[in-house]
Amino acid sequence: MTRDHHRPMTPGDAYFASLEGGSDPALVSEAADRAATLLVRGARSSGDTETAQRVLHLAETEGLETLADLWSGAPADSLAGCLWRLYLLRAWVHGMPAEVAAQFEEGRATAQVARVVAGVADPPGPDQVIAMIDAVLSGIATGDFADVLLRAAAFARVVAVGRAHVGHPEHSRMLLLSEQLEAAAHLELHGNLA
Repeated sequence: MTRDHHRPMTPGDAYFASLEGGSDPALVSEAADRAATLLVRGARSSGDTETAQRVLHLAETEGLETLADLWSGAPADSLAGCLWRLYLLRAWVHGMPAEVAAQFEEGRATAQVARVVAGVADPPGPDQVIAMIDAVLSGIATGDFADVLLRAAAFARVVAVGRAHVGHPEHSRMLLLSEQLEAAAHLELHGNLA
């Protein structure tokens, strides 16, 4: 039995033009990087307290999910990756201030240098850790970005030590966050963080 073979039908340009596709990942990544650069480099040059407040509360006004869509996939050694980690840290502190304060308290005796750099008031209660993280993130628009990263890294390091002392299963993740923020701060100090 012989089979007749027909040339397959190929769609024309009209078919492809009618398809709706998702966003181009390269364009999304480029836009996310540009937004991060504008936030860090542009907000600081504005000197405007209203801008500083908008930057501080960005995750609340735009939604942490929106920031995750933009920046969560960015490398830790990029502005976008740093912003994602900073806003995630702030959301955690605001969401669980008593737990954060307890973990910080547990680690501060061992990580004394980091405790001083972090700048949490003594004793470190829930209100104090919230005030510290807000002061740190306010620095995105008002201060030196390397200082922002170093203070956040120091804070995360103290919490990581506190978590290790109590056997918290995710202490190594907090230590990794601290190391990533500190490495990014050194890149920023040398003008290599983009």
